[in-house]
This record gives sequence, C-alpha cells and structure tokens, in this order.
Amino acid sequence: MTLRPFVFLIAATPVLAGLVWWYLSKPRLPDAASVAAAYATPLAPPEGPIAVYHLGHSLVGRDMPAMLAQLAGPGHRYALQLGWGTSLKQHWEPDVAINGFEAENDTPHFRPARAAIASGDYDAVVLTEMVELRDAIKSHDSARYLSNWADLARQASPTTRVYLYETWHRLDDPEGWLNRLDGDLETLWENKVLLPDLAGGGATRPIHVIPAGQVMAAFTRAVEAAGGVENIHSRDDLFRRDAKGTRDNIHLNDLGHYLVALTHYAVLYGRSPVGLPRQLSRANGTTATAPGPEAARLMQEIVWQVVTPYPKTGVAP
Repeated sequence: MTLRPFVFLIAATPVLAGLVWWYLSKPRLPDAASVAAAYATPLAPPEGPIAVYHLGHSLVGRDMPAMLAQLAGPGHRYALQLGWGTSLKQHWEPDVAINGFEAENDTPHFRPARAAIASGDYDAVVLTEMVELRDAIKSHDSARYLSNWADLARQASPTTRVYLYETWHRLDDPEGWLNRLDGDLETLWENKVLLPDLAGGGATRPIHVIPAGQVMAAFTRAVEAAGGVENIHSRDDLFRRDAKGTRDNIHLNDLGHYLVALTHYAVLYGRSPVGLPRQLSRANGTTATAPGPEAARLMQEIVWQVVTPYPKTGVAP
C-alpha cells in the first residue's frame, strides 16, 4: 500500500481548514424579502431635539456636526471621535493607533467612542467607514466592525438608532467620481458593509443610511446641468482649496459641509430641510461661506428628493 494518498491528505488538511474558515467567516447577505421587511416601516420622527454621536474621520470633520446642530436648533447636542482615514476596526481595537487622534479630537465635543456609545446617552449613533472603501472591506473587516459598534449601541439602549453615513471617493478617481457614487451604494456600502448586519441578527433594529454621497451626486448633476447656480458652478465648488488655489480632491469646504449637514438633518429628524437657514458658523465660531439663497434652496430640495424614496434612510416617503 502506498503512503502517497495519506501524505497528500495530511498536506491538504490546513488548506481545506483555511477554505472552510474563509467560507464560514464570509459576511452573509439576507434575502431580498428580509431586506424589504426590515426597512418597510419608516422611523417616527423625533418629537424634539436629539443627542447624536459621530464616529469616523475627516469626512465627518468638526464643522459638519456643528452645522447640523445649528440646523436642528436649541437642545440638539453631539459628541464625536475622529481620526485621519480611520476605519471602524481601528476605532474599535484598543491596541491600534489612530492617526491624527490628538489633532482631530482637540474639541470639547470629543468623547471616547466606546464609553460614549456604551453609555446609552445618545438618540442616534452615526458610523462611517474609511475610504478607499474597497480597501476597508478587504483589509479592515468593515461588516464585522460595523455590527460590533451597532451592537454596542443597541445593547446600551433600546431606543438608540444606528446609522451608516455613506460618503464619497476622490474627485480624481480613475473610474469617475459620479460612476463610483452610482455604483458603490449597492455593491459596497449595502452589500459588503450594511446588509450583513441584518443576516447576523440586526433585523429587528436595522442600521439605517445617511446617503450623503447620493445627495452630492444628485446636486452635482443638477448644478452642472444648469451651468451653475449662484456661487456654485460645479462639483469643484463643494471641495476645499489651499492657499494657492489647489483643489483638495476629498475634503469638503463650507458649501459641501452644509449640503452634508442638511442630509444628516433630513434623515436623523425625518423632516424636510427646505426653509432651514443657510448662513451658519464653523465649529470654531467663525462665519462659514454660505450658498446663495437659490443654491441653498436647491440643496434643500434635492436632499429631500433623495432621502424620501430610499427606504433605508427610515424617512417616510
């Protein structure tokens, strides 16, 4: 009797074990009926001001949450933890360093994430993932860590709502900025990050979505089709420029922050942002650059047009 089959079996065992582990550890997607059922009932709008916790990176920033607080009015309060390009995994694991931690969290609104979310003090917890999102999914186990943070919030309070903030990629993305926004929502944000939480037991209190990337795409198309509206002529006018006028391809300026803050307001409060003030302040108290009245109105209308037909926002159509 030859020993060759036994030698082969022994050699193959670690490989087979690895394949089995990989298959079992892959995020599972719920079926379409389960997804539809989870998001069939819109969330009731809050009766008054809410407390919000923001966890993320520089695409959250300090100015956008400050603008949201001004849009919401007296009584809205918030806290945050940020980093530079920080993933949900890096925020979760205590032994992983967070780049830019000291600089980004040098604000009275900073509160350590794990203690804050576990406290149950917040009506809403808003989470976002690092970009490039494909890298986050591949190397930072996005679905698992989104569920970890969501479970922490859900276990801390029976009423806390959890949201995934959909962001964007670089303006100079080789696949096209609008193409990425159009394609990534379902293929990456939903199927790779959000929906595995439903399959893993989150269906009774699903994570909802703040579709800022979709709002930016819709607004960009409207403005560029019109040849510009007041002080906004193209997508470029939503993004920061340095002292030399060089465009930052990923970070927003005041106009971009205003648009994203409107989106957060519409989803978190379940109310139309049409008619909200356009002149706001930055987090440091200085006056932000405001959109013109016509541009602000267009922003507000488009936000409502985007969030209401998308069931995963939880906003009633």
